[in-house]
Amino acid sequence: MPISQATTRRRFLQSSTATAAAGLLLPSPSTTLATDSANDRPVFATIGLRNQGWAITQKTLKFADFVALADVDSNVLGTNAERIRQRQGKRPDTYKDYRKILERKDIDAVMIATPDHWHTKVAVEAMYAGKDVYCEKPLTLTIAEGKLIEKVVKETGRVFQVGTMQRTESGQRFLQAIAIVRAGRIGTVRRITCGIGGFAPSPKIPVVPVPEELDWDFWLGPAPKVPYRALPEMRKGYGGGVPLYSNAHYAFRNWHEYSGGKLTDWGAHHVDIACWAIGANDTGPSKVTPLNYTLPVDYKDGYPLVDDMYNIATKFNVRAAMPNDVELLITSDGDNGILFEGTKGRFFVNRGKIVGQPVEELKTNPLPDGAIEKVYGGKVSENHSANFIDSIKSRKQPISDVWTHNRMLEICHLSNIAIRLDRELKWDPKIREIIGDKQANSFLSRENRKGFEIDM
Repeated sequence: MPISQATTRRRFLQSSTATAAAGLLLPSPSTTLATDSANDRPVFATIGLRNQGWAITQKTLKFADFVALADVDSNVLGTNAERIRQRQGKRPDTYKDYRKILERKDIDAVMIATPDHWHTKVAVEAMYAGKDVYCEKPLTLTIAEGKLIEKVVKETGRVFQVGTMQRTESGQRFLQAIAIVRAGRIGTVRRITCGIGGFAPSPKIPVVPVPEELDWDFWLGPAPKVPYRALPEMRKGYGGGVPLYSNAHYAFRNWHEYSGGKLTDWGAHHVDIACWAIGANDTGPSKVTPLNYTLPVDYKDGYPLVDDMYNIATKFNVRAAMPNDVELLITSDGDNGILFEGTKGRFFVNRGKIVGQPVEELKTNPLPDGAIEKVYGGKVSENHSANFIDSIKSRKQPISDVWTHNRMLEICHLSNIAIRLDRELKWDPKIREIIGDKQANSFLSRENRKGFEIDM
């Protein structure tokens, strides 16, 4: 089924704005950039400010001026506006409705850190409004959404960065891992295991009054209209300050209606590095097999039978058959990180370490000069935001482009579908469809709730 769209107005797009493939030089956009100003700093806005929204904004303040923020939670909006005022000396304008940001002609780019189910709608509308886009991972809720974003990037010529920061940051450990693989230090790659952790189930979560500061209907947006649910216990640590158990922040990742659980959350990071290392950025698996898994509630025909408990898989082991007979395992077991295994050795990498015999051997047999830069495609940027800024100026797609992101994310989406339907899925990476399974293919897209269609 196609993504619901409102096509009430025609877009006049010049043929010169199409780019043939990711990484190619993009034509200059028709709009005048605020980087033409005296201080040569681009003008930014952030949509979605809680947790990761503030994280990416904070990293970008060094390179850009933030003039506007949008969030459906008035407390979050006010707090982050004050944070920015303290850092840049001027308070940004604030809006509940992100569309007010897209209407402004002085804004060059938007950073999107809404819950996953909002990403595609906001990103597509932002590009048609003439904005370059930085969007948090996972980019999409469905495979069809990824195809739509690719189409619009080509049509509009906008620069689009996905927030898979491991491509740029984490002490270059992941870039080093890819360079080790590509240098043949573990021989022929046979197996890659991505440990991404699991989720704990929830108790029953009751319907309660919506917090006064939250516009719940707008938070739901494209997702089905349901009551707000929460328990009194509050979350601590990262993402804290909200109920530990709810169907909103931070717990939205535990619901298929808004996210894909650990498989698209941490999977978007580690599966990305795995595919990059083996040169699978423009292809996909031939099949995806759920080896074992645990769902916290009963399912029928791929849909949960209750609506008052988390419904994302809590534990899982999934196998994807990749090109050149590489076995890709995605698991909730073991350490968070990536284990590369080949005919000559194995090593492990995560955000805190890179260990194993091939790594130890670098002391006496280092990688060739420029090996890391060759992986990255040039000098490694100061951080992921800096790469985005450089790409805006050069009109080249950044290191984490939508095409490579969507290809690896398809593996994560297919893993969720295979678990929900309890069967192996055969995948055609050329046409990007499940082979011979009409029911499974129905999960490749979704309909947006009436009133929240994508404004095309």
